[in-house]
Amino acid sequence: MTKTELLSGAHKGAFLGLCMLMGVLSPATVRAEMTTQNTIAAEASDPRQYLEEVEGEKALDWVRAQNDRTLTQLMKDPRFEKNREAVLKIVEAKDRIASPGFAKGGKVDNFWQDTDHVRGIWRRTDWSAYAADKPVWETILDIDALSKAEDKNWVYKGSNCLPPDETRCLISLSNGGKDAVTVREYDTVTKSFVNGGFDLPEGKQVVVWKDKDTLYVSREWTPGEVTPSGYAYVTRELKRGQKLDDAKEIFRGDAADMMAYRSVLRDIDGNYVMDMQTRRPSFFEVIDQFITSDGPVSFPLPLTSEMSAYYEGQAVYSLKDDWTSAKGTKFTSGSVIAFDLKAGLKDPKNIEPVAVFTPDAHQSVEGIAQTKNHIVLQLLSNVTGEVRSYSYKGGAWSYKAIKLPENATLSVSSADDDSDKIFAYSTGFIQPSTLYRADAGTGEAEKIKSSPARFNAEGLKVDQRWATSKDGTKVPYFVVARQDTKLDGNTPTLLYAYGGFEIAMTPSYSGGMGKLWLENGGAYVLANIRGGGEFGPQWHEAGLKTNRQRIFDDFQAVAEDIIAAKLTSPRRLGIMGGSNGGLLMGVQLTQRPDLWNAVVIQVPLLDMMRYHTLLAGASWMGEYGDPADPVEGAFLKSISPYHNLKTGVKYPEPLFVTSTKDDRVHPGHARKMAAKMQEMGLPFLYYENIDGGHAAAANLRETAKRNAIEYTYLMQKLMDK
Repeated sequence: MTKTELLSGAHKGAFLGLCMLMGVLSPATVRAEMTTQNTIAAEASDPRQYLEEVEGEKALDWVRAQNDRTLTQLMKDPRFEKNREAVLKIVEAKDRIASPGFAKGGKVDNFWQDTDHVRGIWRRTDWSAYAADKPVWETILDIDALSKAEDKNWVYKGSNCLPPDETRCLISLSNGGKDAVTVREYDTVTKSFVNGGFDLPEGKQVVVWKDKDTLYVSREWTPGEVTPSGYAYVTRELKRGQKLDDAKEIFRGDAADMMAYRSVLRDIDGNYVMDMQTRRPSFFEVIDQFITSDGPVSFPLPLTSEMSAYYEGQAVYSLKDDWTSAKGTKFTSGSVIAFDLKAGLKDPKNIEPVAVFTPDAHQSVEGIAQTKNHIVLQLLSNVTGEVRSYSYKGGAWSYKAIKLPENATLSVSSADDDSDKIFAYSTGFIQPSTLYRADAGTGEAEKIKSSPARFNAEGLKVDQRWATSKDGTKVPYFVVARQDTKLDGNTPTLLYAYGGFEIAMTPSYSGGMGKLWLENGGAYVLANIRGGGEFGPQWHEAGLKTNRQRIFDDFQAVAEDIIAAKLTSPRRLGIMGGSNGGLLMGVQLTQRPDLWNAVVIQVPLLDMMRYHTLLAGASWMGEYGDPADPVEGAFLKSISPYHNLKTGVKYPEPLFVTSTKDDRVHPGHARKMAAKMQEMGLPFLYYENIDGGHAAAANLRETAKRNAIEYTYLMQKLMDK
């Protein structure tokens, strides 16, 4: 939309670079990923290497054959079409909450998809009409109409509008859902792309407005001139009307970085403050430099700290490690700190921040937003949400709690630069999402809309429980089940987790899961294992690199706990996870095949000896480790699902789900693992969506189909006799 809706790395222009962290690789680099020499060398040890050729004819022939086999098996089940129709009805329902974003002039923006708008429309209405539930929507951009006119499968990836007027926007469009995007200048007044305006060809690129006639563009300017992660590290200044080749280079990071880019720091009114340039040596490390008249200035903060806001002249940072200032003040990991930016730039080595927020052992900061006069912290405490509004006056920080529902998952979806209003959602496993408009100044919140129930939750209850992991750590998890569930080990149960990158898993309402699973007598379990962000940076760091077995042990401990409680049994227990969670699923398949009867492995990493050579994989070495390092490489090989399939072991039949258009986690992971199982005579199902990107679905119809595939499989494995 037209506003920065949730700050997690830096304010305004600087944040744009961070929010595009996963998107800086061009198709040329993807095609060049495997040179002929490397392919030949790799195939000498791995005959399935050809499956890494994303759109290679031989690879796609294999994919089509597996898709046909899987769909034939699942679609003949009468539940498949019922499941697909049920999910499609939910995701295309016209009584869904139209998720709002603040726009200029008291307007509300929304991106909407339904039966008539498969790819979606960016639309706008008045706040008063939206609040009265009688909006007359004005279409800003119709992605379906654009796709038809240009004969493209465009997927809308958002807009970046130039403040303060925000009428000129950079629209990001993806072919089929890839992270790589084309970027075009759009006029929201004339509702048309600007004739002769900025138009950047496809690539994973960071694009930031400097002013109305200038962009900072970080991309692959010269073929192959990218970091080992495949990300850009060279920024050029592009003037209006200028050819890309004529753009002037203004910043070059280190070729060994994960990525690097130039951005712009603005105040809350959209006024230019200064340029910033950022190097990210690894996924979790940041080196920011503020460009002053005397040259670049950096602050002596831990490399893991992130600038989160620029507020009332204060630079607000989130700490991921303990840190002691030059004067001896100690700040703990997970804290939010702030200091006067102007003063700090004059004497950067001696900055003396103050703590805005210091977490306890079970708290974490999920996000930071900013209104006209406040910053807003979205917190977790024992995996329960809280939202606080902070103010800085007279050299001191104070806060008030926003009056939102207790014992719920809370999320700030949009904050207004022109007022102190925020939009926030409250939700839970059996509580449909409710939208509130709150005032960061008063702390008051008003209920605006509630989503209708999508499944029958009568008789369901939610419990939070704790399992004891192998090393004695207490691991929380949630169980959603019927109150009258018999503890005889016979309840079909789906266990989900992620466990990585400091991403917290919180209770949320899923109409599809509720309709297809809970309504049919299944139980759902969400595990808050280490590696996530539920309890802050330390909970995440406990499972980094060679400590990752702790994450896998946590997951197994939760499974064993619900089995011991006789909620379920290995015969009735299935597991699901995607991306990093897909790695988790692959490890569980190979480490504990005795615990599960169904394993859904979504857009996964599975070959942990080559993950760093595929697409964005090298950027994740800070999370997983370096396969070339003797110690880290030995550990990775010991847990790599692709390398740990063994003959003579009875594995449950897994379902692999991925996408050809996923240019973040290479589809070769799922392809090669499934092909290896095929050669070993092991049962498996496999579905690869030709479109969809890392979400494995580019539109709502594809989402419904993917859900039908997954839940029909789970029903067959766990609910049937």
